[in-house]
Formats: sequence, structure tokens, C-alpha cells
Amino acid sequence: MSKKKKRLKLLKGEKFMYVLLLFLVIAIPVANVFSKALVSETNIKTEKLKSKIERQENNNESLEMQINELVSMENIQKIAEEYGLSYISDNIIKVNE
Repeated sequence: MSKKKKRLKLLKGEKFMYVLLLFLVIAIPVANVFSKALVSETNIKTEKLKSKIERQENNNESLEMQINELVSMENIQKIAEEYGLSYISDNIIKVNE
């Protein structure tokens, strides 16, 4: 007597489940790496923007200091004397935000 090997046949639903499982085993790590890359890129852009904001704030502080120097009494009196003008404190207006 010869033994016949029975071959298991997969049902249509089982084939679908195996394909789906294989797809998920491949897709989940790929999606994970892709999402981490996006998060990393976003963090890099955020840090660049923070750096740019910090530089602009420093620049604004520097400009504000220059404005304060230019509106100082000593500077106003010096410029007034250079142009032969007299100093009248009621005519000086400092514009603020």
C-alpha cells in the first residue's frame, strides 16, 4: 500500500487572512519609520524657527537700545546744538507702541 499525501487546501478566506497578515507585518514597520521621519523633520523645522525667532528678538532688543540712545537727552541736545537749534522740552515727542 502506498501512502498518499494529502495536500491541505486553503480556503479563500484563509488566503486573504495570510496575505493581510503578511501585508501588516511589512506595512507597520514601514509606517512606523515613515512617521518617525516626519516627526524628526518637524522637530528640525521647529528648532530652526525657534532659532530664527531668538535671533530676531535679539535684533529687536538691539534696535530698541539704539532707539533709546538716539532719543536720549544728551543726544538730542548735541544734535540741536549742531544745527543751531534751541532745546524746548515741550516740543519733543517720543512715539511708543
